[in-house]
Amino acid sequence: MSGEPYVQIFDTTLRDGEQAPGCTMTRDEKLAVARQLALLRVDVIEAGFPAASRGDWDAVHAVAQEVGTPGGPTICALARANERDIDRCHSAIEPAAKRRIHTFIATSDVHLEHKLRMSRARVAEVVAAMVTYARGWCDDVEFSPEDAGRSDPIFLREIVSIAIECGATVLNIPDTVGYTTPDEYAAMIAGIRAQVPGAEDIVLSTHCHDDLGLAVANSLAGVRAGARQVECTINGIGERAGNASLEEVVMTLCARRQLFGLATGVDTRELVRTSRLVSACTG
Repeated sequence: MSGEPYVQIFDTTLRDGEQAPGCTMTRDEKLAVARQLALLRVDVIEAGFPAASRGDWDAVHAVAQEVGTPGGPTICALARANERDIDRCHSAIEPAAKRRIHTFIATSDVHLEHKLRMSRARVAEVVAAMVTYARGWCDDVEFSPEDAGRSDPIFLREIVSIAIECGATVLNIPDTVGYTTPDEYAAMIAGIRAQVPGAEDIVLSTHCHDDLGLAVANSLAGVRAGARQVECTINGIGERAGNASLEEVVMTLCARRQLFGLATGVDTRELVRTSRLVSACTG
């Protein structure tokens, strides 16, 4: 690289992207996409959600075995904040040379009341226990406070502080329902950087949805506020209106390099080939 600060590209096409209606891929299709993502030189491939089904576990395991080679991308998989999910996640990614467990739990009051039926205090206990548990399996652990964009900022900072204390190496801040604007999202990232002890020692990550058409704008605002990983998908596929588009994020950082002063490791010559492959696999 050129000496500029580096932004990791975390591709979640095989996990969040596959949750778009009609975009389910077979094991062989997932492997083909993962091989192409390695050629694209993304930093992290989130290969799936192993606890969801035996088929998803098999696909993640196959990606870890074939694509998770030394010198290749980190292979990551998603787990809810419980021991069973984390165990399944670890066993699926175990063959990879570089592996990451990504665990999450919601932090917005609307999710706590209607989805989890848990108190804030109980969520704090679960985060401490499950991030610690995941670190027992893996040195690289990512934590996401789901629906961060609608969470109380003070409680959000309390939860991410606990995650850092318990060993999280990457802290992902999801705008799960695509609700925030770029100014709001940048302020959320900047607030965590400024007010959470230890935040300067871990990687802050963006994960933005496109319900209001702002996923790429929010991701770039987060990067300008200090995030150094962007979670995105090929063609912007994903739940509801989709995720931040990998090709748009990467090409903005590349074309506006003087403005952002940031580098990625992506081989932009492979973008069109990757886009067409994902289009073919997802229909």
